[in-house]
Amino acid sequence: MKRLALIAALLLVSASAASAQDYGLPELHTIKTVTLSPSYSCRSQADVQKGYQGTALFLSEHSKRRNSPDLLFNGACRSDDSFQSSTAGDDMAFLVDLGAELQLEKLSAGDVFQLFHLRSSPGSPYSRHAQSILSQSVKVVPNHTYAVFLNKRDIRGLFVFTVMSHTPNQQVEIKYAVKQYQIMDVRAYSPGFDWEQKNSAAQTNPPVEKAQRGKQN
Repeated sequence: MKRLALIAALLLVSASAASAQDYGLPELHTIKTVTLSPSYSCRSQADVQKGYQGTALFLSEHSKRRNSPDLLFNGACRSDDSFQSSTAGDDMAFLVDLGAELQLEKLSAGDVFQLFHLRSSPGSPYSRHAQSILSQSVKVVPNHTYAVFLNKRDIRGLFVFTVMSHTPNQQVEIKYAVKQYQIMDVRAYSPGFDWEQKNSAAQTNPPVEKAQRGKQN
């Protein structure tokens, strides 16, 4: 019995490893560096037609196949550059600027949430970091560290990165570490999502007994 359980466990681990390879999932807690260049919106129309090219970071082969970047270096020519995490459709990913003087090597997932709470709470001694708010687009600032909360239809994750160098509109070098990355199996969802759709009161039908009584009277 124990032998069968061991074989089953090994098969499960093998299947999980094969699945991870199929999706090209990133390794967690490992610091890597990448240069994104140039800013996405400061390109010729011909280059824009070629797609994201070197302007975006894809953490997995899955996001690359979907053409859905996990991070985009953006900015129109002669304007401020920014990072974006939501790039299309119903993406609801957010970034937060955690400020400067943070060591990526010592930053855990728990630290990210603690720092965000401290630096966004009114009255906190850390609240001077007014940039510590969730946003779909944040300004590129050298030496600042950012956290990205990935929330897409089939991807959920968390990664952190620090800006090592930045040449406006031309390139940005970052070092990053992925803290969580999951490919989700969407079994069902409520149809009709629309970024501009407002809300209305629910439509209710009168109870059948009350309607029948009214007809009798």
